[in-house]
Formats: sequence, structure tokens, C-alpha cells
Amino acid sequence: MTLCTKISGKKLRILHKGLLSLACAVSLPLFAQQPMKTLLVGVDHRAVTSLNGDWHYLVDQPPAKGLYTSDGRVRENGYALNTHPNISSGPHNEEYDFSTAPTLKVPGDWNTQEPTLFRFEGVVWYQRNFDFQPKPNTRTFLHVGAANYKSFVWVNQKHICDHEGGFTPYDCDLTTALKPGNNFVVIAVDSTRQVDGIPSVSIDWFNYGGLTRDVSLVTVPTHFIDDYDVHLKHDATFSPSANVLSGYVHVEGAAVGTPVALHIPEAGVDTTVETDAEGRAAFEVKAKSLSLWSPETPKLYKVQISSGQDAITDDIGFRDIRVDGTRILLNGKAIFLQGANMHAEAPYRGGSVHSDEDVKNIFGFLKDMNANFVRLCHYPHDERMERMADRNGVMIWSEIPLWQRISYDKPEVYAKATFMLNEMIRRDRNKASVILWSVSNETPNNPTRTKFLTNLANEARRLDPTRPITSALIGPKVDQDAVLQNDPLADALDVVGQNQYIGWYEGRPEDADKKTWTLPQKPILMSEFGAEATQGNHGGPNQRWTEEQQLNVFQHQFVMMRKIPQVRGLIPWVLMDFRSPTRNIPKLQEGYNRKGLLSEDGKKKLAFDLFQKTYKEHTVGKAE
Repeated sequence: MTLCTKISGKKLRILHKGLLSLACAVSLPLFAQQPMKTLLVGVDHRAVTSLNGDWHYLVDQPPAKGLYTSDGRVRENGYALNTHPNISSGPHNEEYDFSTAPTLKVPGDWNTQEPTLFRFEGVVWYQRNFDFQPKPNTRTFLHVGAANYKSFVWVNQKHICDHEGGFTPYDCDLTTALKPGNNFVVIAVDSTRQVDGIPSVSIDWFNYGGLTRDVSLVTVPTHFIDDYDVHLKHDATFSPSANVLSGYVHVEGAAVGTPVALHIPEAGVDTTVETDAEGRAAFEVKAKSLSLWSPETPKLYKVQISSGQDAITDDIGFRDIRVDGTRILLNGKAIFLQGANMHAEAPYRGGSVHSDEDVKNIFGFLKDMNANFVRLCHYPHDERMERMADRNGVMIWSEIPLWQRISYDKPEVYAKATFMLNEMIRRDRNKASVILWSVSNETPNNPTRTKFLTNLANEARRLDPTRPITSALIGPKVDQDAVLQNDPLADALDVVGQNQYIGWYEGRPEDADKKTWTLPQKPILMSEFGAEATQGNHGGPNQRWTEEQQLNVFQHQFVMMRKIPQVRGLIPWVLMDFRSPTRNIPKLQEGYNRKGLLSEDGKKKLAFDLFQKTYKEHTVGKAE
């Protein structure tokens, strides 16, 4: 089945017409097209039935015969049926049994829970029973916060849905498959890296597999709110006293003219609008009073949305973010971003980030560092990160995992990227902390890639015209003192990220002092720079792998950055050491990328203190 035959009616409202035409024209396979089914926004603000906890699991060793047939199709008569073979009699043809299988915690990756699966990449089957009592005039969805990388869902032996993409949520409609009393769900998760996947086969971070984020049941009325966007109206010029909110609410299944109420008591907003033929109710309303969100005053409002039998209350901040020449303006004032990169690696315990404690630890590091910004690389992180950033006044760069070696020449890969972009923006567009959408990191400079990413940047603007678009560029070589960044992708960006590793991958630390950069006349973020150092390893300022050398690299980087007038942010690589299977120097790396300002167990390196002091005193870079 293709996208053209599977999607009709209101589902088309989410798809870019150009992408739909592209998909139909090339007859993409179903997985490559990633049809946008229902994707519920604000699930963490709804009453849900959690399915977190112990799930039985079985490992499907390559070539994963339990999931795939010999010609690569998904098997419908295997482990998904969750049968219980009679081991004392009967045919010997079903050699599995979930009921006696061991368990894994969900959410969580399988790599750090089971030693034998630490480096396993492939298919693991998850199963659990749950009690449920269906209610009339409702629909029930299985919400999966993230599963890396492909996942296939069955409930009570019925194949419900599939999803590709390891870092964004999806929702499966279980309504017709559920029954009163005992039910079971089986999810096959395949973490195998693929040439045409996003990301592709080569990544410099650990490929954590499994049901890595929350799983729950969400029951809603037959006609329900699945999407909404409530933001400060983004006019051509910013006016601090305008106080106009605009956006939309989408009600799935709603007839034309269905009332939708928007209520923000503290802001004096109380209005009712009606849905159009697509179930979308647009609004524009002036608030009686409004305090704008900023790092200094991260004000959030209780936003109440209701329609018919459905209602949801979200915590939303309102602010204006835009670019003016080489400046980044927040609520009309120029800002300088003082931050760090961060992978979704849990401090102390290791593994993928998935708990309140993980997020609390990370933001504790950022606060101690005097940071006002974090780049969540290189994929959408757990939604808890954005929620914590909203509450704590930390600004965010969020990106999809287009990182090197992507098949930019293939239409089906562009289709995947577009759907991942849709999923990321749809989930987080109401988060005031998210100020930048990024379409890629460190991509090769060639016309095919440039066209691919330019189109994607324009798609991001179509989806959300209120935020600047960025990407982290790599190159050019810095073997000469004069460095010219002429990557044509910069023309498609509002804010340009520049990755460079002078003093580590190229040249000596002191070489940075002499560099003169010619960069686009746009806001420039030094989006990656740094050096590896093993915490506790000490030596001279030019002795590699020591804390002193890492410190030396950063000090010389600061000399260089003070001479670049359009630098509007510092984002060192990286806040904390993180696992990477390519980092295999014994004693020094031990499977970790050691460029962190902190070790994986939260111990500070000398460079952390440098950034803490620099950010407190604002001695590198200017907002204007």
C-alpha cells in the first residue's frame, strides 16, 4: 500500500502538497513515506494510563526471522501473535514464549539494562498485558514517546501501526482492537542502522535501542483535540505592547462550525472560535495583560482549550524571537547565547535520558555553568527537556538527525526527513524555550545536499514562520590564517552555526589566535568547538588528553572569537562526556567521546570552570 491510497480526507491537512506529489510520483514504499497519522500534542498534560514498567522481551537475532520474511516483508504470523505453545505436547513449531521471558524496564534502552545486549543492534520484541475497560463514544491511542529506530505494533494479534524514526513520538489508534478486561500489546523494535535511514549508518553517538521514552494509553472523546498552536502573533515588526495571541486548534472528526473555546485566565483571554471544513479553528485575540517569557522571567500561562467533550490545559510561555541583520532579538532586545551542546545521555547512570531525575541533573549542570542556552543534538530529545527549559528560562536549539552520509539524492529520504521535521515541530511548537529549528549538522557541501536542505529549511518555515532556521556547517579547512566560509547552504538559513576544531583536529591551539574569518552577514553561533580530555588526567597545556590542554584550546578559541563581530553565541562541544562506539582508545576514552566539560558521572574538568566564569562575566561575545 502506498501513501496515495492510504491517506485521504482530513489526514492530508498535515502534508505538504509538494511532498505528497513527490511521494506518489515515485511510488515510495509505505515506510519511506511515513504517512502522518494522528499525532497527539500535549499528551504529557492529559490524563493517561501509563504502560511504563516491566515488559517481557525476546531477542530476534539477525536476520530477525521472527519479524521479517525471507523477502523482507513484516511477518504477521510470528511473535506478534503472542501464542503460548504447549511445551509438553503438540507441534514443535513455535519456539518462543513471552509469558516466561525476562523483562526490561520501559522507558529505557536495552543496551544498559542487559549486559548481553550492550552492543546489540537489531530486533527486540516487547510484550506486556494490561487491563482495559472500553468506554462508549471514545477512542483510545497507544502513545509511544520514542522507539529507536523502527517499530511495529500489534494489539491482541491485530497489526495496528508502524513508525520509522528513533526520536519523535507516535500514536496508534487501538479503539477497534481493544476488548473489556485483559489485553496485550506486542511491539517489535528494530535498531538496525541503514544507509537510507535518518541518521544513516555512521554516527558518533551510541545507538541506544528500544522503547526509550514513556509509553501510555490515551483515551479521548470521538471528536478530540489533537493539535494546537498558541503563540504571540509574529508581525513584521515586534511591538512589546501588542499582546496579540494567534494560532489554531485542530479538532479531529469535528464538523464545520464546531465551537472551540480558548481560555487563559491570567492573561484575560476568553474567546470562542469555530472549526472549518478541515477541523481547524484559527484565532487571533488580544490579551488584557501579558508578561513575556525570557531567561530572566520564564513566565508560563495556563492555557485551557476545550471543544465538545474534550479539554486540555497546557503551560505555555509567550515571546518573540527573530533575526535583525547579525543580531538575534528576543522580545525586541538583542541577546547573546551562552550554552553548550548536550547529547541525550543520562548523567551518572548512563543510557538514554528518560526521567525527571535525568533532566534535573542536566539542567543543574547548565545552571551551575551560568548557561542560558542548550543545543539538543543531534535529534529531538525527551519532551521533559523542553518542559524543564520552559520553566527554567533556558533557550533551545532543536534539530532532526541529518548528520553526514545521508542519501541526499533519494526522494524517499527527503520524505522521511520532512516527516521527522513535521513530528518535531508539531510536538514542540508551543514550547517558548525552543528558539531555533535546525535542519542538519555537518553535511557535505555539494549541490544535491544544498537543494535538499534548502527545501527542508523552507518546509520548516512553512510549518512555523515564527522561529529562525539554522544548521551547523562544517569546514572550510583552516590551514591558512584567512578562513572563508562560503557554503551556499548559509543562504537558506536565518542563523548560521559554525563547527570547527582548531587545536584538536586541525592545527595547534595557538593557531586560533591568528585566524581571521569571513562569515555570512548573519548571526553566527560557534556551534561546536573543543578538545578531548579525560577527567583527572593532568599534564602540560599541549599534552593531549589532559584537562590542561582542553583548557588551553578553549582559551585560544576565545581569542579568535572575540575578533568575529557577528558571533552571537558560544556552544562548546560538549557539556558532558557521552558514549560513542567509535571512541576506542583504552584508558583515555573507554567508549566515550571525552570532549565533555564534565565526565559522564558529573565530575568537572578545568574547562567547566572557565566557561562558568566567562558566562558570568560575559567576557566573550556581544549581543549587538
